[in-house]
Amino acid sequence: MAVPDFQSMMLPILQIVADGESHKAADINATLAAKLDLSESDLAELLPSGRQATFINRSAWAKAYLFKAGLLSRPQRGFYEITGRGREALAADLDRVTLKYLKQFPEFRTFNKGSGGSVETTDDDGDSSEGAQTPLELVENGCRLIKAELAEELLEQVMKCPPAFFEKLVVELLVAMGYGGSIADAGEAVGRSGDDGIDGIIKEDRLGLDAVYIQAKRWEGVVGRPIVQAFAGSLEGQRARKGVFITTSRFSKDAREYVGRIGKSIVLIDGLALAELMIDFGVGVTEVALYSVKRLDADYFDGGDASA
Repeated sequence: MAVPDFQSMMLPILQIVADGESHKAADINATLAAKLDLSESDLAELLPSGRQATFINRSAWAKAYLFKAGLLSRPQRGFYEITGRGREALAADLDRVTLKYLKQFPEFRTFNKGSGGSVETTDDDGDSSEGAQTPLELVENGCRLIKAELAEELLEQVMKCPPAFFEKLVVELLVAMGYGGSIADAGEAVGRSGDDGIDGIIKEDRLGLDAVYIQAKRWEGVVGRPIVQAFAGSLEGQRARKGVFITTSRFSKDAREYVGRIGKSIVLIDGLALAELMIDFGVGVTEVALYSVKRLDADYFDGGDASA
C-alpha cells in the first residue's frame, strides 16, 4: 500500500505506545511501518525534495502534533509516552485521530495560533473545515509551522548545553548578525563567564564606532523588571548607551514596559526570539530543502513585439 497521510498515522501511534512505557521514536517508526503493512518500496519513497523519506516525515509530524495536543509526552529527547489525554482518545474508540479532533485541546490551538498560520484540516469526505487555501498559502503556513517546531527544538537543546557552549552560541549568533567583527574579536569581548550565562561588551559594527553591552542568561523563570533594571544600571556603570539582554525564557510585561520608558536603548531577546534569530542567521541549524516559488513576469511579455 502507499504511505498513508500523517493524520492516518496518529491513532496507530497512540495504540503502539498504549502500554505506558517510554518508546524511542525509531522503534515507534519500525512498529508503525509493520502495523501499516508498508513494503520496502513504500519506505524508500522520498519527498519531492529527495532529501527525506515520506514515511519518516509523516510519522514525525504525526508524533509532533500529538505532542502539541498533549496526547503524547516527551520524557527525553527522541522518546515518547502516552498521556492521560492520549488514553482518553483511545478509550473513545475513535476510527481516526485528525487535526480537527486535536483542535479541541487549548494547547494545540495555542501552538497553531503561535505558529502564525492555520493548520488545514480536511474531513474524510475531502471538504476543508477551514475553507480553501491557495497553494502559496499552504506553502507559507507549512513553513511557519516547521519554523515553530524547529524553534521549540532549538530552545530545548540550548537548555541542555553547558554555559560554555551557550557563550559560544551567543558569540556566533552576534557575529552572524553583523556585530563584533570577527569570531575572535567577539569571543574576547564576550568572554567573562558568569553563573549560567555570559556578560560582556561587544562592538556594534566592524569599525567599533559604538559598543553594545550584552547580558545573556539561560533561565527558565520569567525575567522581571528588577533584573532588567539592574542591567540598565550596569549600562550606566559601563557608560554604555546600548544593551542587549538575551534569555532562554521570557520577559514580564512590566519588564518590557520599563525598557520602553527609560532613556537607554535596550533590546530584550526572549527564548522564542533567540531561536528565531538562530534559524534566520543559520546558527545551530542546517538547510534540508530549498523551494523556489515563481510567478509570471508580465513585463517580459509586455515588452515583446507581437508583430514579429
